[in-house]
Amino acid sequence: MNINRKTVIKENKMKITSSKVIRWAGLAAMGAGIIYITIQAIHPLDVLSSVTTTGWATTHYLSIVMDLLAMLGITGLFARQVEKSGWLGLAGYLLFGGFWAFSVALHFIEAFISPIVATLAPKFVEGLLGMVAGHPSEINLGALPTVYGMLIGLVGYVLGGLLFGIATFRANVLPRWAGGLLAIGTLLPVLNSLSSVVQHPYDRIFAVPVGLALAWLGYALLSERRESVSEPVLGKVSPELSQTGAD
Repeated sequence: MNINRKTVIKENKMKITSSKVIRWAGLAAMGAGIIYITIQAIHPLDVLSSVTTTGWATTHYLSIVMDLLAMLGITGLFARQVEKSGWLGLAGYLLFGGFWAFSVALHFIEAFISPIVATLAPKFVEGLLGMVAGHPSEINLGALPTVYGMLIGLVGYVLGGLLFGIATFRANVLPRWAGGLLAIGTLLPVLNSLSSVVQHPYDRIFAVPVGLALAWLGYALLSERRESVSEPVLGKVSPELSQTGAD
């Protein structure tokens, strides 16, 4: 009887359930938020001489990990409140999640391609750096600056984060003020661009509220108490186990 009981408990712990996946997503969101804040403190200057340094490589390797964690984390956050966040939450999830998906490609280029071509095509790399820092490029990068600025930055990050934050605030499933912080944090770069109070690279500070919001929401998702699956399973099998023991 004891052996069977232990087996049931062990199988129960190993079983992958939707609640466990969502909690893992909370851990991913926490990790993405923490890395996002850390990167702002260690990111080298966006100049050509930085591209071939160890600091540049480390920062962008971390950025790729952050992007992947953020996609998983945001999916879990949306799944947890999908019934109450509605179409607003869906739109925010798709746009904000799309931002992190596009960021993987950009950070891959910055981590693995830019250091290699920095000496072969420095003007091209400087153009990529200027695209991020807001400086004009000396060479034609085609539609890339528009895609980065409008689709990835304005639509994905700003609008997506704003909608997802508002939907989280309204749904009131996860901490409301974390959703509000996310909405405000993603809107700050637009407000700064209108007044140009904070210049690059000091404008990286506006990423901190977004990182805090992701970490806060992820922690809330991770720490939620959910009904253990083992209890009902044991309740169902206990009569059989007792009978087996009696025999």
